[in-house]
Amino acid sequence: MIISTARFLSTALVGTTLIAATVSAQAPAKIEFPAASPAASFKQTVGITDIEVSYHRPSMRGRVIFGGLVPYNEVWRTGANQATKIKFSTPVKLNGTSIDAGAYELYTIPGKGSWTVIIHKDSSAWGAYTYDSKNDVARIQAKPTATSAPVESFAIGVSDIRDSAATLFLTWERVRVPLALEVDVKGMLLPKIEAVMASNSDKKPYAQAALFYFDNNLDLDKAVTWIDAAIAAKPDVFYYSYHKARILAKKGDKMGAIAAAEKSLEGARKAKGPIREEYIRLNEKLIQSLK
Repeated sequence: MIISTARFLSTALVGTTLIAATVSAQAPAKIEFPAASPAASFKQTVGITDIEVSYHRPSMRGRVIFGGLVPYNEVWRTGANQATKIKFSTPVKLNGTSIDAGAYELYTIPGKGSWTVIIHKDSSAWGAYTYDSKNDVARIQAKPTATSAPVESFAIGVSDIRDSAATLFLTWERVRVPLALEVDVKGMLLPKIEAVMASNSDKKPYAQAALFYFDNNLDLDKAVTWIDAAIAAKPDVFYYSYHKARILAKKGDKMGAIAAAEKSLEGARKAKGPIREEYIRLNEKLIQSLK
């Protein structure tokens, strides 16, 4: 027997409760499409300086880039969408040009044989449409080089990282634009190290300070004094004696260096785990080089 919907609903009473089906319209699903130029960001430490970059990465997609999509001799946002942002936590030098610590926009003027890299006051601009040269902090000349293979997506990066230097680079298509980046690690750290080591603190960074002086060719007598203090405080840390051996070797004290390396080797042979083999190898190599 067929019962109409209206009749069914009118008879679906149980006590005072009405049983009925209701249908609510569903909102359309939100679809997220891939970005044509995905956002990217990175943070890289060079010495004690943090470098932060945020930008968008367009791709070639079969197009001619420099001299085509990106014209020569015109200001470029150095990426896509918003102007590229760059931040330095301490003063730096780019190709010898001093830049104060701070947040900036990064523009460029591509050329066939030379690029101009522009450090610009941050105005949160979209593209280069509102770029104003009056807000330039620095203009830096850079020489592009050819890559061995095409680079599909524009990229910014930091390579060749050392304590006081690195290479900041831009690359796309078959072009790489390197900038020598320098940070004054010695100038920033030396006053702090000297102040701490001359203080009454009972938590002095003896080993770290000694190795900093060793690595940067500073006062090796101080480095020996400090590594001796580190060894006295923690005599079981056998690799401190290895570092003492390296410092003494740089000072020209071969006999003292061999004695320190042999002491470290003795401790390494009693150790367990990967550190044992590593420091046996390092000490034996150092001793052999001093004989």
